[in-house]
Amino acid sequence: MTVHAPTPPAKQMLSEQVYAHLRNAIMRGEYAPGDALKPQDLSRQHGVSLAVVREALVRLVGEGLADRLTNRGFAVPAFSDDRWQQIGEARRTIEPVLLRMSIERGDVNWEGDVRAAHHRLARTPAFTPEEGEYYSEAWAEAHRVFHRALLAGCGNPVLLETFDRMWIASELARRWSTHRNPDRDGIDEHRWLEEAALARDPDTAADILTRHLTLTTAVLAEQEG
Repeated sequence: MTVHAPTPPAKQMLSEQVYAHLRNAIMRGEYAPGDALKPQDLSRQHGVSLAVVREALVRLVGEGLADRLTNRGFAVPAFSDDRWQQIGEARRTIEPVLLRMSIERGDVNWEGDVRAAHHRLARTPAFTPEEGEYYSEAWAEAHRVFHRALLAGCGNPVLLETFDRMWIASELARRWSTHRNPDRDGIDEHRWLEEAALARDPDTAADILTRHLTLTTAVLAEQEG
């Protein structure tokens, strides 16, 4: 059996820094959909080796935030990438089921977590000028916590891990969708979700969540079409 030597701590730290910078830049929209991510240019820009840059890019590929192109390096995913519709379909298939399970199984602590998560989301500004016209890291995290809180009552950590994996890539699609459709009333959509869940109305809650998830990828499909 081949034993691979561990990554040296210094290289690992540099790779983490490059990864974090690129991830934030992609999420902030500093790279447009389809833009090339050229390892040599990034190596010069960050003053690190090609190996460090490639390690960071491979990690982004694994999260769905970059594509590895045959003989052409790396790039930000394009609007036309089928993955957005595939992720949207997967989320519409899985998450309403988890929400129904949460409504059936969730206890008073689950109710409190949902209410607190929605309160935080509703009180967090969706956009901050210093982070970008359609971007706020604090709101994005509050948004993730709210959606996960809704589903956490299902009591199945394996299913929740599936949600976590899909969320990262779908978050990029959401940010692009927000930029294309800034007038979307997300405040009401999230309030309706909270109300239906806490009213223990699984049919209404699942329907609202399905429509909520559909709007994001629908905007991307319209833009490409």
